[in-house]
Amino acid sequence: MRHLGLAAIALLAACAPPAFAQKAGAAKPAVAAAPSMIETSDMLWAKPDGADLNLTVYRDKAAKGALPVLIDVHGGAWSSGDRTGDKLYCEALARTGLLVVSIDFRQGPKFQHPSGSADVAAAVRWVRLNATSLKADPKRIGLIGSSSGGHLALLESLRPNASPHKGTPITDGRSFAAHDDIDATVDYVVAMWPVSDPAARYRYAQRAKIEALIKGGEAYFKNEDAMWDASIPRIVTAGEAKSLPPILVVQPGADSNIPQDMTFDLLHAWQARGGKVEYAFFPGQPHAFGHRPSAATDDLVRMIAAFIQRRLTEATDH
Repeated sequence: MRHLGLAAIALLAACAPPAFAQKAGAAKPAVAAAPSMIETSDMLWAKPDGADLNLTVYRDKAAKGALPVLIDVHGGAWSSGDRTGDKLYCEALARTGLLVVSIDFRQGPKFQHPSGSADVAAAVRWVRLNATSLKADPKRIGLIGSSSGGHLALLESLRPNASPHKGTPITDGRSFAAHDDIDATVDYVVAMWPVSDPAARYRYAQRAKIEALIKGGEAYFKNEDAMWDASIPRIVTAGEAKSLPPILVVQPGADSNIPQDMTFDLLHAWQARGGKVEYAFFPGQPHAFGHRPSAATDDLVRMIAAFIQRRLTEATDH
């Protein structure tokens, strides 16, 4: 796929909503930390292929009724990390009135594509299966993912009920079984510095000699053909997407893990198929900056919350 030229890049910047524009040196002061009103609960939610998968639920203690749900998918080059690394923004987003569910899923080298994205689809089904006990709204579910987690979230959103995304045994509180009859479609995706094209990122990592990224890709994908199968721009451009939800894509300006041209390919593909896209560029910020406290992270959380509120309002209006 040809990379977008400078004119297209300028167009993307011009199309970004004014509230999302970021200017170097103009970051707002960090929001003063409020007393924590977030309660968390950990539980075993899935047992695929003998693996015990856990999750953490974040909920504002003062929240009433069935809350809209945001399912969080952590990064780590598909082969490292767990849900605990996302605690900062999960708590912050729970304070905005969301029920945040941060999941563990199958990773390399023990498991390969498409097991991770199948578990993300299963997490959507788990929420809908247990909506009453969670006090969750099963009709309002979105995904958020960081780095490779952003890729898995996007991939699930495109193929929510495809055969490769079925079969993960989930619990209803009594036993574990696949509930593939439950719809895994989501309303929106927040993709933070996503590895939207695993094959393109793998080649970039080889050129840049970034061993951790090379090994992570090789651990989860059997070969480059599997990486290409999981390429988000390829799936969208080829017309293979079963759904195309609105997305917010966040790109740090000093991200050495995610080449910007790969992100522009994602945006161009989504727009070319008529999908709704919002794009935010944070100049000077490194990869995964949202995992650490800063004024930029505060801005990021506000931006994500505003995007989700627009999506929920839009869904209600329709």
